[in-house]
Amino acid sequence: MQAVDRIYDSHDWITMLFVFSFFLLALARILYPQRFVEFINIPNSGKFISFKGKENHAFHGFNILLLLVQAIAISIFLFLGFQAFFQTEEPAGIIFIRIMTGYLCFLLLKTGVEKIIGNIFELDARMDYYIFQKISYRSFVSLFVLLASVFLVYSLQPSRTILLGIGLIVLLSNVIALIIIYRRNQNLLVANWFYFILYLCALEIAPYIILYKLITI
Repeated sequence: MQAVDRIYDSHDWITMLFVFSFFLLALARILYPQRFVEFINIPNSGKFISFKGKENHAFHGFNILLLLVQAIAISIFLFLGFQAFFQTEEPAGIIFIRIMTGYLCFLLLKTGVEKIIGNIFELDARMDYYIFQKISYRSFVSLFVLLASVFLVYSLQPSRTILLGIGLIVLLSNVIALIIIYRRNQNLLVANWFYFILYLCALEIAPYIILYKLITI
């Protein structure tokens, strides 16, 4: 008989995050039932974007709840990707906290800059509507990421191939969402195409390139 070490990787803290995420979704369903139903039907209907977006409340209570779910879902997925591609002796919880803090800071800073630009060019209402659309579509995509992360943690082995596949699907979904948003506002973009190209390069492409460079250094 030879003794063999039994390595047990605890997922208790991730389980708590999943439970908290589903609690936030349930809370959004209870507090804003009509919004929640319209939000779930975003792929089939533009009613949620068209009607709720006109209220110009990008940071409505419903959106804030979904933004928290988005932050948790994306951070868990990035954490799983970090574990698959990098080796470190730091505690898993500390790594996750750093990833989630970085993601939230990145998201809030980017949104804040967009709000400032909208204010400078006196486009507050249009910018709020644009931010609302992006938050809505990305929050919907984050639900897929959340469910995928559940399977990766408890059922599937989070291999690099699977993680890259899910990452590409999420990236493609975000690109499609941006195309839908730009088509919905094409008259405004055509009239201001030069400023749109500057915005696209400065705030939609450059931040992610910089973030990638910082991660891979």
